[in-house]
Amino acid sequence: METLSLSSIISTAIKPYPLLSRTKNTRFSCSMKVASSFSYQKFIQYALDETKLSTSDLIPSSLQDFSTLKSLDGKTELKMCSFQAPKIRLLRSLSIETSEGMQVLDFAVFPEAEFDLPIFCANFFTSANINIVVLDLNPLHDVINETHYKEKYYKNLIPLGVKYSELLPWGGKLTSESLKFFSPIVIWTKFSSSQENHNILFSAFKDYYKAWLNLMDHAIKETDHSQISLNLEAQHRYLTWRAQKDPGFHVLKRLIGETHAKDVVKKFLFSGVNDLGNKTFLDYFPEYESENGSIIEKRSIIGKSFEKRPWNTQGVFIGDTFG
Repeated sequence: METLSLSSIISTAIKPYPLLSRTKNTRFSCSMKVASSFSYQKFIQYALDETKLSTSDLIPSSLQDFSTLKSLDGKTELKMCSFQAPKIRLLRSLSIETSEGMQVLDFAVFPEAEFDLPIFCANFFTSANINIVVLDLNPLHDVINETHYKEKYYKNLIPLGVKYSELLPWGGKLTSESLKFFSPIVIWTKFSSSQENHNILFSAFKDYYKAWLNLMDHAIKETDHSQISLNLEAQHRYLTWRAQKDPGFHVLKRLIGETHAKDVVKKFLFSGVNDLGNKTFLDYFPEYESENGSIIEKRSIIGKSFEKRPWNTQGVFIGDTFG
């Protein structure tokens, strides 16, 4: 499993669903028709409701042009919604549900640069037999080699990570290249589809999102311009990696064509990659430069894979001790 998008597994058809709506009581909705008893729509609605409780200023973002896209064959639609708030640069969701029971959720929340908050990340894929999950508060700054940021945001969340890492065990090989964008509480797992497992996943999503909202509620706006610049560059670096290495691009290209696929990846899923900074992918990751100066397209070129969870129950990185 590579960082991080599960749109790479999009493949089958779904039924049409309504556009973004806002009810009279100001409850935001990003709903679609549900084809099975289990649905990620309740995850999205929970996050929107909880965010609304934390900030009364949650409003639709400037990305409202991204709402619904239909595949070239007319059989598949992608549902997108996005919002913003004083501390939230972008809250966005991409979801797919098919009549055959396949579902995808790509949900993320990016902070404003004046806050060094982690990036909330939920990437879920579900079929009749298998679920593939990444759930994390992706660190904005280094948590493997540095301690300050880790202590600031994750020290009190380690028990939460331990709880769900036991319920949702490590999902297998993960490269060190991907690992640098994960926190000590990351949930990377695979499990069979069952009501019990889906309930555990929903519980984990709720607890992780409440934890992120709590961090946001207590976050103090940064006034040091040098630190704001560091936060901005860190988020741009993250977006640059994700936009370049997103494994879902080729599938999106087949579904909706190259132009729309590029727009979804760079202007919606990883919005800001073209605006928050001027550095290129090779500026951030020069090890990916080929002899002719182009970007090496292989997903993984350096580092070892981690078959076991590389953090212990105290949140200490122990990956370097693996053989």
